Amino acid sequence: MVDLNDIWLFVHVVRSGSFAAAGRKLSMPPNTISRRLQALEAGLGVRLLQRSTRQLNMTAAGREFFERCAPGLEDIEHASASLTESNGEPSGSLRVAAPVDFFDNFSIEWMHEFMRLYPKVQLEFVLNDGRADLIAEGIDLAFRGGVLPDSSLVAKKLVESHRGLVASPRYLERFGAPQTLSDLVEHACLATSQASQHTTWKLEGPQGPETVRVNPRLCINTAQGQLRAARAGLGIALLPTMLASEDLRNGTLVHILPDYQRDAMGLYAVYVHRRQLPSAVSALIDFFADKLERGIADKGEQVCQEHFAREEAAKKAAAAVATQTSRAGKKAPADSRERREKAVA
Repeated sequence: MVDLNDIWLFVHVVRSGSFAAAGRKLSMPPNTISRRLQALEAGLGVRLLQRSTRQLNMTAAGREFFERCAPGLEDIEHASASLTESNGEPSGSLRVAAPVDFFDNFSIEWMHEFMRLYPKVQLEFVLNDGRADLIAEGIDLAFRGGVLPDSSLVAKKLVESHRGLVASPRYLERFGAPQTLSDLVEHACLATSQASQHTTWKLEGPQGPETVRVNPRLCINTAQGQLRAARAGLGIALLPTMLASEDLRNGTLVHILPDYQRDAMGLYAVYVHRRQLPSAVSALIDFFADKLERGIADKGEQVCQEHFAREEAAKKAAAAVATQTSRAGKKAPADSRERREKAVA
């Protein structure tokens, strides 16, 4: 008869990617895990895993068995975790997938605050630009950007940002600012890595959608890398305005052709559909949503305050110029009279 504990071991090995990694996570010798899985395969009468010295792959039967068993075991684990959360405090381990540059775009200090608020939650971040298989890799929550394909996964939009053209003042001083979209052909542009020589940018303009083919001098496969390159004066980049907002406020970057922008990019919290989402997952989603919403509100308020401050400074400067002009006008006739009187004498 098949031992359910061996099935549980099999699921953990698949998620971990190797016997050694599963052993470290479960505090079990890899040899013991291997023997238990051999016993499971013997009991089922099929091979579940193809073993080699370097990697571990599921057979077709193994993948089918995993996809059938993993969700049920997850439900059991989460049901067990929910009993320990009877006092309402989130707890347990969360495995979170996110892009490689995730903490370049979002403050690592947020994690310090989250763990202080929820001391019983343990976080494991898996940073990879590939699309993680949430079930196969045991991912509880994934943060993904861009336009998501239709799938059986649940996606909650946390924030949305359009993309606009930006460049540094240093670049514009040297090469000038493009006046039309077609002018970009003559400029150094920054793009993602690609196989072809040219990149086509599709943007929404005053007359509707327009396209321009640019020949990028420098390609970088992350938005954060392109931001730094634009800041260094290496070219014009098409970036999410949320990502470039700090530079746009302090003047290290400026908008180019502000009437043109690209479709909005969203940041999503993605998870496997479950009837009852673990409270620790809900807590992390709500935490990020609140942080991002506050960040946008704070930035909006700061922009407004800076705008009003600039208006007030401009008014004061104009008033000062007017006062000086008025005084100069009053003084001029007196000087003229004095010169005439001296001439008569």
